[in-house]
Amino acid sequence: DAKHLVPNKMRDFFCTINLDQEEVFRTQVVEKSLSPYFGEEFYFEIPRTFQWLSFYIYDKSVLQKDLRIGKVSIKKEDLYNYTGKENWFMLQPVDSNSEVQGKVHLELKLNELITDNGSVCQQLVVHIKECHGLPLINGQNCDPYATVSLVGPSRNDQKKTKVKKKTSNPQFNETFYFEVTRSSSYTKKSQFQVEEEDIEKLEVRVDLWNNGNLVQDIFLGEIKVPVKVLRNDSFQAWYLLQPRENGNKSSKTDDLGSLRLNICYTEDCVLPSEYYTSLRNLLLKSSDVQPISASAAYILSEVCRDKYDAVLPLVRLLLHHHKLVPFVAAVAELDLKDTQEANTIFRGNSLATRCVDEMMKIVGKHYLKVTLKPVIDEICESPKPCEIDPIKLREGDNVEINMENLRYYVDKVFREIVRSSISCPTLMCDVFYSLRHLAAKRFPNDPHVQYSAVSSFVFLRFFAVAVVSPHTFHLRPHHPDAQTSRTLTLISKAIQTLGSWGSLTKTKLSSFKETFMCEFFKTFQEEKFTESVKKFLDDVSSTESKEPSGVSEPVHLKEGEMYKRAQGRTRIGKKNFKKRWFCLTSREFTYHKQQDKEPIFTIPIKNILAVEKLDENSFNKKNMFQVLHGEKPLYIQANNCVEASEWIEALCRVTRCNQKRLSFYHPSAFLNGNWLCCKATIESTEGCARCTADVPADTQIEIDGDRETERIYSLFTINRSKLQKLEEACGSIAVYQGPRKEPDDYSNFTIEDSVATFHTLQQIIDIIEKLNESHEKYQKKRSSSAKYGSEENPIVGKVS
Repeated sequence: DAKHLVPNKMRDFFCTINLDQEEVFRTQVVEKSLSPYFGEEFYFEIPRTFQWLSFYIYDKSVLQKDLRIGKVSIKKEDLYNYTGKENWFMLQPVDSNSEVQGKVHLELKLNELITDNGSVCQQLVVHIKECHGLPLINGQNCDPYATVSLVGPSRNDQKKTKVKKKTSNPQFNETFYFEVTRSSSYTKKSQFQVEEEDIEKLEVRVDLWNNGNLVQDIFLGEIKVPVKVLRNDSFQAWYLLQPRENGNKSSKTDDLGSLRLNICYTEDCVLPSEYYTSLRNLLLKSSDVQPISASAAYILSEVCRDKYDAVLPLVRLLLHHHKLVPFVAAVAELDLKDTQEANTIFRGNSLATRCVDEMMKIVGKHYLKVTLKPVIDEICESPKPCEIDPIKLREGDNVEINMENLRYYVDKVFREIVRSSISCPTLMCDVFYSLRHLAAKRFPNDPHVQYSAVSSFVFLRFFAVAVVSPHTFHLRPHHPDAQTSRTLTLISKAIQTLGSWGSLTKTKLSSFKETFMCEFFKTFQEEKFTESVKKFLDDVSSTESKEPSGVSEPVHLKEGEMYKRAQGRTRIGKKNFKKRWFCLTSREFTYHKQQDKEPIFTIPIKNILAVEKLDENSFNKKNMFQVLHGEKPLYIQANNCVEASEWIEALCRVTRCNQKRLSFYHPSAFLNGNWLCCKATIESTEGCARCTADVPADTQIEIDGDRETERIYSLFTINRSKLQKLEEACGSIAVYQGPRKEPDDYSNFTIEDSVATFHTLQQIIDIIEKLNESHEKYQKKRSSSAKYGSEENPIVGKVS
């Protein structure tokens, strides 16, 4: 959220997230506010190098260009200082001199020239080769040119390259010559009197600009190199473009407002798979360790300050290797040992409950979409007033009508849920089956506990949470407005209560904190509700197959708006780019003129031969990829680098088993009678580059097992001191047959078997030390191979 924004009058605001100058996400517009609450979460993999993560606040305009109010920019190196916690940031003014991205490749040389009379003078040679990653201007590739200047106390010689049209990666390949010192016999009058000692004060400055034609040129960045670093050597390097020295420095000290952010940034160096074998095997056998508290996976959750840090990679790794169900059963059984009353079963935030929560989020995405999305869309797009709290009723509201509206929505959501058991993922059913039987075993005299064990997850932690926060589960693109949020909150409360099937009695109704909810639920005192819930819980906690006979429904994987190039399927018509709505399911890839319209073109998944990036020089457009199938390639432009990466990954994953996948492809397009990449003139010529797709073997669950193991290694490394404390605690218990130290030393740890736990800890520490050595070797190799000034490791700032 933001507060105290200027101008000091109610306006419509939205916020964008940018990697350098590339917008990757945008929030909804919050209308008529000075302190807008956005409440949106964005999770994404970063597919390219970047210098800054920036957040821009815009004032939405209907007729004119949206106005940038201010920004928060955080350097990549500083992201770790803010990760994992909320911070308020003061908005900074948006200055065009500070809005830069990209890098430039230069070669500089200082030549000695002998004149006709035998005296020596020096000449500077500047070869500007190319640039990479310049920003888009108004959503389009820029028209860049460079100025090359030799600057000193008493001189400013400037030369200019040609303008390159519509490209973010211009190839200049132009050379400029500057006289640095003149011989003493030089007699021609000149504007500059250059002496030998001035070379210490001279510098080469390269400025990148976007040619504005009829409007003002836009500054894209600059770099400065002192001439003294050249001496008599040739100097060639890549440089990251920098803001001007006066960029972001404004004479204005006005308070533009502030923005509250919660940033979680992780950067993992993932080694080849064989390096993780020992740690992976130790984690995967956790469910077999007796007791479970002595396992590596459990110890991970014990030493992490926030259990969630451990749960996310742990659940994903165990899912990837089909080991999650036995592990959840083992930690749930440990949970139940400490549960004294059946009505508090699985109500806390333990390792077991968090693992089940995360599992449901990962494997239940499609289940939520097919079950709740249509009714959530109806509530958000055609909202009816549903407020039934007398304190919150507005003038003119009719509480009886509002109660009818709320009852209509609750009935509809409830009906969709209890009819959905056939769509519940098998993995969720397997986990619910285990929990149900463990609960019945723990409380054999309570006939209801087997149901409450399941409803506490599927209703309270899954459906009810998705209803109140549909944007978090990708059921809606943005956080709903305040009135709709209130409606969803009331529906969510009702679903939680209906889901707790044993609470539908008059004695339980009296326990409601809000009298108005108690009155509302008196209309639900019908046997059919409790029977429906019971039948639904029976169905989703059964291990029998739920698949319907015949062909199952296609799984919806991804959809969104992008641009596609006309494929030339008709002889007439321009081969231009048009905006289309794309939809990917497990069965087909389609594009439509608009969302919810019939598809214009359909490619069956089995017909896709390859999905690869497309070189920018094909159409002078960034973020392009190609889908190769039986007909001509389908060329698509995504809106940003993150979106392009996600579409390529999703398409590769769903087509991984296709029998006729290509091994080679053309990185560029076939235009004007030849392939731009290899110059072959026959369109059917086999590709000139090997296909790059190397995807995980799970269509619906995006998991990289090695990356998750690397994340777990990082967590163990960060918490090394706690591992040692736990090791000491185990040693103390084993030697003295009981705690002899102060309880605070290890009272927060669960130690059931000190010998088994100590043994596992020794294995973990040994594996971590070996992985540390592997990382150090890799970093040395990387630093020696990626020379400072190379394209992979460009020079930042001024060379000295």
